Amino acid sequence: MSCQNIRDALAACILKSDCVLKSNPPRSPAECLRDHHEELPEECQHLRKALFECRRGMLDMRKRFRGLDPSQHDNTKDTIDPAASR
Repeated sequence: MSCQNIRDALAACILKSDCVLKSNPPRSPAECLRDHHEELPEECQHLRKALFECRRGMLDMRKRFRGLDPSQHDNTKDTIDPAASR
């Protein structure tokens, strides 16, 4: 289980945010994430929380035995072709 997709989406979101693009003096993405996260767009704030939850899930020993949370699982690979079952 890797959080890389969420991390990449968060990085792209922060780079497009006003916090990085329109701040005076210019702010780095790390500074926006660390010190000005309340100024980030709602999408970035949701991605920030999702990354936190993903990282926490990697350390949670209970989840290691239970497996992936269904909300984090990629369901596109598990779809069954109805024509194949005939």
